[in-house]
Amino acid sequence: MGEMEVPADALWGASTQRAVINFPISGQRFPRRFIRAQALIKGAAAEANGELGLLAGEKAAAISAAAQDVADGGYDDQFPIDVYQTGSGTSTNTNFNEVIARLASERLGGTRIHPNDDVNLCQSSNDTIPTAMQLSAAQAIEEELLPGLKRLHAALLKKADEFMPIVKTGRTHLQDATPIRLGQEFAGYAGQVEESIRRARQARDELTIVPLGGTAVGTGINAHPDHARRACTKLSALTGLDVHETPNHFHAQAAVDAVIAAHGALRTIALSLWKIASDIRLMGMGPRAGLAELALPETQPGSSIMPGKVNPVIVESLTMVVARVVGNDATVGFCQTGSFLELNVMMPVAAVTMLESITLLANSARNFSERCVEGLQATGRGPELVEKGLMLATAFAPVIGYDEAAKMAKEALRSGKTIRELARERGFSEEDLDRIIDPARLTEPGLGGGPAGG
Repeated sequence: MGEMEVPADALWGASTQRAVINFPISGQRFPRRFIRAQALIKGAAAEANGELGLLAGEKAAAISAAAQDVADGGYDDQFPIDVYQTGSGTSTNTNFNEVIARLASERLGGTRIHPNDDVNLCQSSNDTIPTAMQLSAAQAIEEELLPGLKRLHAALLKKADEFMPIVKTGRTHLQDATPIRLGQEFAGYAGQVEESIRRARQARDELTIVPLGGTAVGTGINAHPDHARRACTKLSALTGLDVHETPNHFHAQAAVDAVIAAHGALRTIALSLWKIASDIRLMGMGPRAGLAELALPETQPGSSIMPGKVNPVIVESLTMVVARVVGNDATVGFCQTGSFLELNVMMPVAAVTMLESITLLANSARNFSERCVEGLQATGRGPELVEKGLMLATAFAPVIGYDEAAKMAKEALRSGKTIRELARERGFSEEDLDRIIDPARLTEPGLGGGPAGG
């Protein structure tokens, strides 16, 4: 394509420079995790090629060492290409080949390492880029998201135990229902996060079955049949993940099903966190004119005009992250529209979107745990409202029947009297009243407390 001027201090070559010129779109480059994953792939490929006798030992060692230097973060500024580029990520794969070839050549005292013939041996952009996309996301889940979710799970379990003695009014349809323990509510939240941990692990495992070895169109042309298996074994050792070559290269390169499925799990996790955070915000509403059953930690002043106001800002931060992740899920799903015949051509944006969602969720889960959940305090408001609750009438349904119990509830609302007071007027003894409408007993399974309303 003719001559191309490259900055004197750049390690990349003409092909990378053309891509820099061709894609002045966003200024957004691939993140550190993706750079690390792609470099690890190049290093593992070089070692496998050396073992297979496809590369001379000194060349394989030089490429592997150079790739490790890149993986360790020493040359991030040498990967300047915009994310919104070649849909297969070929520009970025070429960028890696050129930079690693230059570094490896310098290690050998000037012996030329060829970007394509040596660094890219047994590979194609079409299998290394999707492998880097999946591998970087799997590592992010393992190293960022799972620890954040585990901390939140532990915090919620601790609060569930702490709050278990507290009986409050349950609510369905945002209307008063039968009593529930505050600890039971938090045990439910802990269960949601436990399921989120399971889903995150499933997403990680989905991503570790990688397309490496399919080269151009899934046939493995110009690649040794054992190359991908050996490279995946090395990647497992380098990442601590169980990395395997896909059993069906034609599927793995032609679509982004694995990424769509994994991000679907992230969307579910995000919406689970929204439910938990929103409930906590609702129970903390007040402190005088709302439910005020929880006191949220005070993290910063809440108003520039209202002195003393404190807002649930940590919850608000998390819910904005949820909005972003749900939007990102639409982006990742839409990337399937770039799957034509033998190759998907929307991989770069799918890769960076996936990594953004994981990092946002990981940071938010940790922050929500540290700055909100771990400092939650129960107020006396919940137990105070139980005695005034109209749905205590449910406890009388097995005794006087549903219709009569409903009349009692409506009369309590109309008159302002409590269910206990109305039952006393009907002739129930104090001993019977204490037995029938014991709030703690009404939080346990059994027929004695009467059926629960939906």
